[in-house]
Amino acid sequence: MSESAAAQVAGHGKSQGHGQSSLIGLTVGSIGVVYGDIGTSPLYAFREALLAAAGAHNQPGAHPVIPRETVLGVLSLIVWALLLVVTAKYVLILLRADNNGEGGTLSLMALAQRTLKKGRGYMLALGVIGASMFYGDSVITPAISVLSAVEGMKLITPALEHYVVPITVCILVLLFAVQSRGTAKVAAAFGPIMIAWFGVLALGGITHISDDPGVVLALNPSHGLVFLAQHKLIGLVTLGAVFLAVTGGEALYADLGHFGRRPIQIAWLGLVLPSLVINYFGQGALVMSHPEALENPLFMLYPDWALIPVVGMATAATIIASQAVITGAFSLTRQAVQLGLLPRIDIRFTSETHSGQIYIPRINTLLLTGVLILVLLFRSSSSLASAYGIAVTTTMVVDATLAFIVIWRMWHWKPWAAALLVAPFLMIDSTFLAANLLKLLDGAWAPLVFASCLILLMATWRKGTRILADKTRRSEVPLEMLVRNLEKKPPHRVQGTAVFLTSDPDYAPTALLHNLKHNKILHDKNVILTVSTADTPRVREEDRITIQPVSDHFSRVKMTFGYMESPNIPRGLAIARKLGWTFDIMSTSFFVSRRSIKPAAQSGMPLWQDKLFIALARNASDATDFFQIPTGRVVEVGTQVTV
Repeated sequence: MSESAAAQVAGHGKSQGHGQSSLIGLTVGSIGVVYGDIGTSPLYAFREALLAAAGAHNQPGAHPVIPRETVLGVLSLIVWALLLVVTAKYVLILLRADNNGEGGTLSLMALAQRTLKKGRGYMLALGVIGASMFYGDSVITPAISVLSAVEGMKLITPALEHYVVPITVCILVLLFAVQSRGTAKVAAAFGPIMIAWFGVLALGGITHISDDPGVVLALNPSHGLVFLAQHKLIGLVTLGAVFLAVTGGEALYADLGHFGRRPIQIAWLGLVLPSLVINYFGQGALVMSHPEALENPLFMLYPDWALIPVVGMATAATIIASQAVITGAFSLTRQAVQLGLLPRIDIRFTSETHSGQIYIPRINTLLLTGVLILVLLFRSSSSLASAYGIAVTTTMVVDATLAFIVIWRMWHWKPWAAALLVAPFLMIDSTFLAANLLKLLDGAWAPLVFASCLILLMATWRKGTRILADKTRRSEVPLEMLVRNLEKKPPHRVQGTAVFLTSDPDYAPTALLHNLKHNKILHDKNVILTVSTADTPRVREEDRITIQPVSDHFSRVKMTFGYMESPNIPRGLAIARKLGWTFDIMSTSFFVSRRSIKPAAQSGMPLWQDKLFIALARNASDATDFFQIPTGRVVEVGTQVTV
């Protein structure tokens, strides 16, 4: 489901604090947000796995009689995937690997980087891959989830079959259209709706297990292992479909900071896992006794009179799953911008009380475009199932790899012990990845293409900013040297404070040099301000500001924000008052360099990548808005540089 998919959805941000919320409230909230994706998997996972096992992909009208052992084998694989991949790996192990309370691939990357002196670049690469793959997942999750729920209308009346895609498109457009309004009010109902949905899943399963009570034999893992051994390639293809049952499992770890370990564990072990297993068993028993139910085993668990409310509830559940992954993409984008993986982008806050509730227009438009293309291209959940899974499996492989580093270096385990713990999960994840790669030509290319484009964008932005910083530094003057020269030959001084933003406090900012060159004045107080991002989600107020005097008229100020925080320079400078520095926003001017970037004759990147970097830079949000500086206090100084 999500990379920090979201307290902004449920309203459980750090600003509230876990101590102010009851355990029950947090547990209900986690059910509504964390488990939306995995909670809608029964709509298609078991059906697609059985179709793969039966080799019936190209026979949409067929109702194959599937051998009993095949059904038990597929069920066994689904149940043990839930137990090993989700329960053991995420619930019992990775939930303990928190970065100041936060989880997710980027948090795990930051933890791994903190423990290494060498190889930090490899950890960054893994983090970029994992984050990009999540974006691929966030495009396909709304498409397959809503489409699979709306397809239930065909069982109500076949005449609605031609309206499935148009209705799906309308729901998705409406869902993305309301993002700008914030999601707090809708989120209040998420928990109860999902609790009711899991109750419906369990009820449907219980009423049909009696159709063939022998279905519980699937708890024996030997059924799944024998199926894989006997069917080889088809078994591997089936395994790719089985993985659909655990997509969204990574959200357990990604949403750690929003709900806490205990609520997530209680929700999974107390409600979600039992409901899913019971429902899958019910679907298995129904198919073994009535093979024709394979067409849509989930909805056929319920009597005709209940179809309309069940389809309606399924649609609501899929919207919740989609909502969580959309807001997760917003949260991940903010983290990526803070970590320097993406250019500054317009981030709007939709709540006055919860800083985690954000809306990013460009990402919203990008996701909607991708989702609609997938729906119109594939047109059915069965076709989309081939595209689903590969992005999540890649993220899970990345998580397992980073977890080994953290367990070894941060938890101080012996290397062989850490490997012994992680290797089985890495092997399982890698096997699922290999199984999903078999679906590459059937549709799995779609999220890979999307993720690859994002990897290219992140790599280009990272490399371009580094080249640009190196070139800019060559023409800059060391700050200490400039201050000494100004003391010998002082320019005309004016009252007030000038704040110059720079990424390197050891050198005089370009805006300062241009101000001296053209205006030939200097403010009474001059602050060389550097804004940095910590490898922790949040930074304490007392650690936010450090001040280093350079002379009577100059000082260096370093302002630090966590990668989950939105930088606010005026608020940060106000903290400096506690350190004895007088700060008045009305007598302060902020000098910002506005750079015009041109491709150089000789560059460290190919020309096409130069042009891509320049395009990203031109579309980056204004520094004034990004750092939340009052526009009336900003002075922009234009410069031209080559990359």
